[in-house]
Amino acid sequence: MAGKAFEDRAVKKKSSSRARWVAICVSASILAGCGLPRSGPTKGEIFNGSVQEEGNAFIVTVDDRVNKATEFTPPLGFSSDLIHAGVLGSDTVRPGDTLSLQIYENVDDGLLSGGGAPAALEQIQVDGSGFIFVPYAGRIKASGNTPEAIRRIITEKLQAQTPDPQVVVQRVAGDGATVSLIGGVGAQGVYPIERPTRTLTSMLAQAGGITLPPEITQITLLRGGHSGTVWLEDLYENPRLDIALRGGDRILVEQDERFFTSLGATGAQVKVPFETQKVSAIEALATVGGLNTALADPTGIFIFRDEPADVANKVLGRTDLVGEQRFVYVLNLTEATGVFLARDFDIRNQDTVYVTEAPYTQFNKVLSAIVAPVGTAATFTTAVEGG
Repeated sequence: MAGKAFEDRAVKKKSSSRARWVAICVSASILAGCGLPRSGPTKGEIFNGSVQEEGNAFIVTVDDRVNKATEFTPPLGFSSDLIHAGVLGSDTVRPGDTLSLQIYENVDDGLLSGGGAPAALEQIQVDGSGFIFVPYAGRIKASGNTPEAIRRIITEKLQAQTPDPQVVVQRVAGDGATVSLIGGVGAQGVYPIERPTRTLTSMLAQAGGITLPPEITQITLLRGGHSGTVWLEDLYENPRLDIALRGGDRILVEQDERFFTSLGATGAQVKVPFETQKVSAIEALATVGGLNTALADPTGIFIFRDEPADVANKVLGRTDLVGEQRFVYVLNLTEATGVFLARDFDIRNQDTVYVTEAPYTQFNKVLSAIVAPVGTAATFTTAVEGG
C-alpha cells in the first residue's frame, strides 16, 4: 500500500509540473499575440523608422557638430521701417485731436468778442481730413501743423477783418493720437501719445507696466501692414527697439506660448510651457522630474522634431532637402560627454522629448506577466487535485 501511495504522489507531481508548463506556454502565447503594456516605442522600433530602414525620419546622434548646426532661434524683432520711424513732435496736430482757441480783438465791439473779453472757442475737433472751421477765418488745415503754426494762420486770416487780432491755440490729444494696449499690462486701454509717452517703453509704463514674468514676455506692435515682436528683456537691453509710436498703433503684451511635450519613462508625461527664452534638453528633463530611475534607459533619450530645410541640410551636410523634414535626435547620458551634449542641445517649440524604457524593464514585465498566471494555474491544479 505504501508503494502504491508513493507512486500516486509521483504521478500527481508530474501532472502538476505538466500543468505549470502548459500555463507557461499559454501565457507566452498570449504575450506574443497581445504585447506588453508600455509607454511608447522601444529604441529598436524608433530606429526601424529611420530613412535608412525605409522610414520617414532622419535619426541623428547628437554631438558638438549637431548642437552647433541646430542652433536655430525663430527671429524676433522689429522691421527697419518701425525702427527708423522718427519720434513724432509732441505738439503736432492730427485728425481727431481737439483744439481750444481764444481770440482777442483790439476793439470794443469785435467780430467774435465784445466788451474787451476774448472769444473762446472750446473743444474744436480736427475732422478726419485734418481741418477745423473758425468763424470769419474759414476752413483751416490743422493736421500736420503745430499750435503755433495754426495760430499764425488764424491771425493772418482775421487781420483783414479786425485790427491786430491776438490768437491763443491750445492742443488736447484726441483719438487721432492714441495707441491701444492689451494683454499683460497693469491697465489695458487706449492712451494718447503725449510728450512723455512717445516711445514704446514709456507707453508701457503709462499703462501700469508689465504684469507677466519678464523672462517669457513678448511685446508685439502692429502698425498698418507692419508688425513686429520682441522679448521684453531685449526691449530693455537694446535702446534701438524702443521705437517711436504712431497714432493707431496696437500693442499686445503676451506670455510666450511655446511648449514641449514629455513622454515615456520620465517623471511626468505632460505638455510643458517654456519658462525661459531658451530651454536645454537637460533642463527639459529636470522640469518634468528627470528620468524615472525604475524604468528609464539613459541611453535612449529621443527628441522628435520637424526641422526647416536649411537646418536639416546643415545637420546632414546636404543641399537637396526641401521643406520641413522629420528628425529624431538621440542623446546618450551614459557617454563621457553625454550630459554636456544634452546641456548644449536646445529644445524648440513643439518638440517631443521621449525616454525609452530600459531592456530589463521589459524583461521584468515578461516575468511578471508569466509568473502570475502560472501561479494561478498551479493553485488551481492543487485545489483540483486536493478535491
